[in-house]
Amino acid sequence: MDTNNVIYGINGPVVTVRNTRSFSMMEMVYVGSDRLVGEVIGVTDEVTTIQVYEETTGLKPGEAVEGTGGPMKVCLGPGLLNNIFDGIERPLKEIEKKSGVFISRGCNVDSLSREKLWNTKILVKPGDILSEGTVYATCVETSIITHKCMVPPGVSGEVIEVAENGEYKINEIIVKLKSDSGEINDLTLCQYWPIRIPRPIRNRLPANIPLITGQRIIDTLFPVAKGGVAAVPGGFGTGKTMTQHQLAKWCDADIIVYVGCGERGNEMSQVVDEFSHLIDPKSGKPMTERTVLIANTSNMPVAAREASIYTGITLAEYYRDMGYDVAIMADSTSRWAEALREISGRLEEMPAEEGFPPYLPSRLSEFYERAGRVQILGGPEGSVTIIGAVSPQGSDFSEPVTQNTKRFVRCFWALDKALAYARHYPAINWINSYSEYFTDLDKWYATNFGESFIKYRKKISSLLSEEDKLMEIVKLVGADVLPDDQKLVIEIAKLIRVGFLQQNAFHKDDTFVPLEKQKKMMRIILYLNKRVRQLISASIPISTVLQSGIFDKLTRIKYDVPNDKIDMIDEYKKEIDKVVDGIIQNKL
Repeated sequence: MDTNNVIYGINGPVVTVRNTRSFSMMEMVYVGSDRLVGEVIGVTDEVTTIQVYEETTGLKPGEAVEGTGGPMKVCLGPGLLNNIFDGIERPLKEIEKKSGVFISRGCNVDSLSREKLWNTKILVKPGDILSEGTVYATCVETSIITHKCMVPPGVSGEVIEVAENGEYKINEIIVKLKSDSGEINDLTLCQYWPIRIPRPIRNRLPANIPLITGQRIIDTLFPVAKGGVAAVPGGFGTGKTMTQHQLAKWCDADIIVYVGCGERGNEMSQVVDEFSHLIDPKSGKPMTERTVLIANTSNMPVAAREASIYTGITLAEYYRDMGYDVAIMADSTSRWAEALREISGRLEEMPAEEGFPPYLPSRLSEFYERAGRVQILGGPEGSVTIIGAVSPQGSDFSEPVTQNTKRFVRCFWALDKALAYARHYPAINWINSYSEYFTDLDKWYATNFGESFIKYRKKISSLLSEEDKLMEIVKLVGADVLPDDQKLVIEIAKLIRVGFLQQNAFHKDDTFVPLEKQKKMMRIILYLNKRVRQLISASIPISTVLQSGIFDKLTRIKYDVPNDKIDMIDEYKKEIDKVVDGIIQNKL
């Protein structure tokens, strides 16, 4: 190490070294006598600028800075699932054993256990030609997920040596490859990858398969595709974290990567506690067996908050490359943007809107562009779906993070404070939200659930929009002055809001609703609308139908009809006919 590579200046997480040419841009370095992890973010003739991912309290000018010769990387291998990491992939459980409740500075812990043995099955033999992405071994990572060891990108060649099936540590050599140039590559159970560089793919596939969540307002009105991106913006207390919890538990992704980026420590501990007790509804096993948690709370170093997003998406891409569908929950990108702003301020960069750096849009786009449904290097397909929470101050959706996020996402689930305070969950505002995936997904919906599903959805949306316009009149003059056909719109929209869009996460049949039941619920609501409209056209007041209680009965369908007996909904058609025909008979 060059003895001239010493600290010159310290400004929070930003450290400078003068008069050196030893470091390259984005190189990972160790700073000071405690060997704090850092990354080079600026290089000039005179000054090298480093952001440190750990607390810099106690650092002094003159302490040594040591380069590693490579970029910031994460270790990818078995042991990621059912684990909790900080923003730079240090396992928090191991750190707790070593340094107690709080992370000590310079705590050097292996990301993945070097001692644990994995029961490994070798899938190749000497003489086989392997290309990048080829699976050469598998091991049971958890009772739910099989871990596939792949030839790293950029590596290929002929197998010249193979280990026997058996138990191995992650860094033991199990396959040797000889490339065309004669270079020998040792393959173990793990590999390393730079967090800021997207992992390569063979081909991008269209986003034409929905991510099924079981949440009616999402699946029906604002769907997101597998490999798509969605934003969940909302102020404090609107249910961003709870919405992401519900999606993590019920969406049909194989693996969940949950990134708690700059969230409150008590909220993150609640996430950890809840996930450890959740039972995966698909397998009946603990939810943690298909989950990776990255906890970077607001009291942790701010620079590591910026890195945690990249760490999370790299882990997601790794499991995508095995052929799995992965959903990454980023909670929240606003805290990540605030970390960018703080570091930018310490670097004395020219600020843009509201003090955020001018490169905020490009950083957001780099993150969201790493989502996608793709053909992987190994052959089949995999996907990464990004669901990013946004926390605008004061629920102001015009602030820079929300506005720039809208530029890069095609699905926007706007959470509403008024709905949340009224205990309407999910508190997604059906007027301010949108999804641009309809054109891509309609063919899938039509193939699997018929063209009628699309027709019902459009009618439901138009009724909600019509109600929104009518409520402006109601606020001014009251509902009594409206004609009966407009009163019907308001009553049907109320039925849609309470009986269809509002969902109870703690009810066994309402927490997850299959698409077939969603379709039948829409159909019966629209059938009621059609029959009551016939009464109104015959000059029969709507009040006579409201007194019958049929509206209240349809509101309770979500509770009264079990998910395994959805054909019961068809019986409600007879009840509607009985009520309406009875009113007509009495009128005659």
